[in-house]
Amino acid sequence: MESQRSIEATGRRRLRGRPFARSVLHVVTAIALVAVIGTVAAPRAAEASTTTGYRLLGGDGGVFAFSSPFFGSAGSDTSLCPPNTRDRIMPNGTCWAMASTPGGGGYWILNAYSGAITTYGNAVSYGDRTQLNGGGADTWPNSIGIVATPDGKGYWVLEAGMSGLGSVDHFGDAVSYGDQTTVAHEAVHVGVPVSMASSPDGKGYWIVDSDGGVFAFGDAGFFGSMGGTHLNAGVVGIARTTDGKGYWLAASDGGVFAFGDAAFGGSMAGSPLNEPVAGIAADPAGPGYWLAASDGGVFALGGAPFLGSMGGARLQQPVFAISVRAAVG
Repeated sequence: MESQRSIEATGRRRLRGRPFARSVLHVVTAIALVAVIGTVAAPRAAEASTTTGYRLLGGDGGVFAFSSPFFGSAGSDTSLCPPNTRDRIMPNGTCWAMASTPGGGGYWILNAYSGAITTYGNAVSYGDRTQLNGGGADTWPNSIGIVATPDGKGYWVLEAGMSGLGSVDHFGDAVSYGDQTTVAHEAVHVGVPVSMASSPDGKGYWIVDSDGGVFAFGDAGFFGSMGGTHLNAGVVGIARTTDGKGYWLAASDGGVFAFGDAAFGGSMAGSPLNEPVAGIAADPAGPGYWLAASDGGVFALGGAPFLGSMGGARLQQPVFAISVRAAVG
């Protein structure tokens, strides 16, 4: 867009989305944030910081940790995140999302195809979609997001089904507050679900669609969206502020849109990018945020420190996600 400044939130929440394309796997797929097989390398090292670090996840399950502990990755086991399953074309691998435990002492890696969740560090398994899979695998949804509860004793998983709507599975102490399949929709759905974030107390969450539409559930407040606005590129992620009274949306061209008490700290829109942006994470220690690109590049904005990236490094598969420990409200 010509202007990427913060946009005041007015009007009602958007309930729109576009038919789901299995082969394309919504906008998120194209935006893979790549990781090499289980190694932690930072071609561009940054100065040490007292703030929390971040981790990048590649489609092959590789994890790259920057100022955050590394507890292993799925990249060293080709059976965990294989590309091109029998039923779907997934050339960039099948692990598209990860979540860190609240204290940062572990993480979960989510397989988009099977819904299997692999644990590392102090992360505990509370179940996954593999227990629910039935019928032909070609009818299974794609698991595209995972968010931990505030105490780390459960998690939500965002599923993108063939209907183009996002459903939420809950495990452990995570509670369901509804999803796109449980609310009334307008006749035309112009986006597909791409990401989710939880409220600080875990009693609600947001789902964001590729068209910038935001869906608020439970005690998560609706502060505005980009639904109905022309975008130069699809939205790929959402990150909330520490107090949960605002959020940022990130688009694949590097555009950032701020709502509620989220401060606009800059964007990469209009800047030449080697690869599209794949996700956004908020700095738990400050008002800034990081954008991660599918080539492993990381852009620190709004005061968030640059702690390193995989930009310029050879990756086995594109990066799909950036993860930090959850901010405490």
